[in-house]
Amino acid sequence: MEYLYILCLLAPCYATLNNKKFPDDFMFGTATSSYQVEGAWNEDGKGENIWDRLLHTNPNFTVNGDNGDITCNSYHKYKEDVALVKELNVTHYRFSLAWARILPNGHVDQINEAGVQYYKNLITELRANNIEPLVTIYHWDLPQTLQDEGGWPSSDIVDRYADYARLCFSLFGEDVKYWMTFNEPKEFCLQGYGEGTNAPGIKESGTGEYLCAHHVLKAHAKAWHIYEEEFRPTQNGQVGIVLDTNWYEPATDSAEDEIASDTKLQFVFGWYAHPIFKGDYPEVMKNNIQRRSLAQGYAVSRLPEFTPEEIEYVKGTADFLGLNTYSSMLVQPRKYTDVSAMGSEYDSEVEEWYDDSWPKGASPWLVVTPWGIQKLLRWIKNEYNNPRTIITENGYSDYDGTLDDVDRINYIQQYLSGIRDAMDEDGVNVFGYTVWTLIDNLEWVFGFTNKFGLYNVDFNSPNRTRTAKKSVGVYQNIIRTRCLVDDCIDS
Repeated sequence: MEYLYILCLLAPCYATLNNKKFPDDFMFGTATSSYQVEGAWNEDGKGENIWDRLLHTNPNFTVNGDNGDITCNSYHKYKEDVALVKELNVTHYRFSLAWARILPNGHVDQINEAGVQYYKNLITELRANNIEPLVTIYHWDLPQTLQDEGGWPSSDIVDRYADYARLCFSLFGEDVKYWMTFNEPKEFCLQGYGEGTNAPGIKESGTGEYLCAHHVLKAHAKAWHIYEEEFRPTQNGQVGIVLDTNWYEPATDSAEDEIASDTKLQFVFGWYAHPIFKGDYPEVMKNNIQRRSLAQGYAVSRLPEFTPEEIEYVKGTADFLGLNTYSSMLVQPRKYTDVSAMGSEYDSEVEEWYDDSWPKGASPWLVVTPWGIQKLLRWIKNEYNNPRTIITENGYSDYDGTLDDVDRINYIQQYLSGIRDAMDEDGVNVFGYTVWTLIDNLEWVFGFTNKFGLYNVDFNSPNRTRTAKKSVGVYQNIIRTRCLVDDCIDS
């Protein structure tokens, strides 16, 4: 394997990489999610989920009509995937449980033993190879039966999720020490129940995403309390949540643009982080949405309210923060505010855009701005009292899955350098980093056209052959040396 740092091919890049070693206990890993890699969509008793239903009834929803029916076939190839994880020499592997594979109808009255055994086998295989499993309980794939009952905008979902989480802790908790209740709730609430661009495809901007988020936060808190009271004394694990955000860079150094940056971060990240780490929604969210709701003719704010008891129940329910971040955007106050416009984007009253000069990945939302990750980590530290944080997703997409993935190598090295800078210069409490993703997989509505993997997957082969890209060797070397450059100094 070639370990050469194919550094930036842009001369200045090498000089800017941090030259301090990562701490010996810093965790390096990689990740996948159930719907994106498992396949076997209706095998061994698995129930239908909202992505199954959406893409089977509306194949044009994704590029080329791609879906997760087979995708990487990891359900049958999990041992091969664990071997790849082992080859990387990472400390941890983050994956998600498919709710409908464990509970086909979403309820705990019907447990699918074959699905349970699959995850037990996967966890056993990881443990046998000294790989720490980081388990996401929910990564976007709600059982269709629960969507038929109202989905995330329905208050009933809180107890259904709590039942499911309790079962997961009971089934797998002896071998799992890191739990994440949700992956990117902002995305599945906003896109699934607001804009309608992800499953289940419901368009209720301005109301749907807020109801979804409100119930997600209550469900998260309930799961944390269940673990705290029923499982932590014997299992000694940790429960966190994975939140995602860009860094929002002020377009100028004006006070107005600085305020716009903070406002956007509160509407995107604080929406979920504030109730968990500080109690209740951010003030700017409550004020903006109430003012706009009243102007639109609503009697009360479209943003649901927590009771004082709920505020206290949700507050403090994270042992660590999982952070997914890839890109940055420029922001300024929205020049022309349409008070009738619905949706969290309009409620923030902030305008956002990408600078055309920033390098881009295949995904339309991915731009290469490694300077943004240090600023974001610094903001999170200052806003939320420096929570213990692991980067649970960060990576680069291309179109062809090339094995000579120099752009991905550059991206990973530069973002890791920004993280190390934040740890060194700002004292940010980051304990790990996770590359998205282990293998090329189904990138949601972009199908198989956006490839993030360290390993190429041949989707034209019945065997879904995996092949290492150049980034594998570079990541292996980073983990082995804990360095981003040839000559590191101790931290």
